[in-house]
Amino acid sequence: MGVAQTLVLGFVAGVTILLGLPLGRVRASAPGPRLFLNAIAIGVLTFLLWDVLAHAWEPIDSALGAVRDGSAGLLPVLGDGALFLGGLAVGLLSLAGYEQWSERRQHAEPRLRPGPGAMAATEVARHGSGWDAARRLALLIAVGIGLHNFGEGLAIGGSAARGEIALATLLVIGFALHNATEGFGIVAPLAAAGERPSWLLLLGLGLIGGGPTFLGTLLGRQFSSAAVSIVFLTLAAGSILYVIIQLVGVALRSPSRSLLYWGVLAGLAVGFATDMVVTLGGA
Repeated sequence: MGVAQTLVLGFVAGVTILLGLPLGRVRASAPGPRLFLNAIAIGVLTFLLWDVLAHAWEPIDSALGAVRDGSAGLLPVLGDGALFLGGLAVGLLSLAGYEQWSERRQHAEPRLRPGPGAMAATEVARHGSGWDAARRLALLIAVGIGLHNFGEGLAIGGSAARGEIALATLLVIGFALHNATEGFGIVAPLAAAGERPSWLLLLGLGLIGGGPTFLGTLLGRQFSSAAVSIVFLTLAAGSILYVIIQLVGVALRSPSRSLLYWGVLAGLAVGFATDMVVTLGGA
């Protein structure tokens, strides 16, 4: 498969994240719907966390099987295990450190509010003072999903480079379905807070979350590395875990706990339903 065809696959897999982002412009003024949207995002991200960790663990599981069969030693297990725990720790604790730094900066600087129509794509990159908790959380979700999608891009590019066109195509279909639900996960904190983000902000968040799929496809076509895949997947898992903790904290402040449980269940159902479609397709 040529470079251009491979990049088209990566683009298609990543661009579908834009399908779920417009839901962030739907206003939900009542506390019940806002809580339910937040809970659905928790369910989707919980599924995504499981999916990411399962894929990151596969090389370690294979190495353990080789040790059990006596065909390899413990060194690959220890190396991959260190990458697994290290990536998870960095993904989780770096965002926790960023949260503390951001809070200190907010207390130290005057709060600036952009005027109508002033939100531009460059604001996504600077995400400094003037951003409320919902926007910062949406940005962090986009970053975590972007790391995850980079790992997916590596898988697409690697399959295409090996000439496994059918597998690469199935991976694109599956990842495209997943990314469509991930777009909603990004904007859920905004919808839950009753904010209506601009189209430019949504586009910026989409580029952060979906763009790495394209970059991963390009890199994955050049070389395949289980270690690189483990690192990016566990970085994504750590950041997604951080976001889940934040969203749960927000949800637990609401008195309507039953909506939280139903929303989480609905989000999990959406995640596993898309995974079933991928499995039935043979990917």
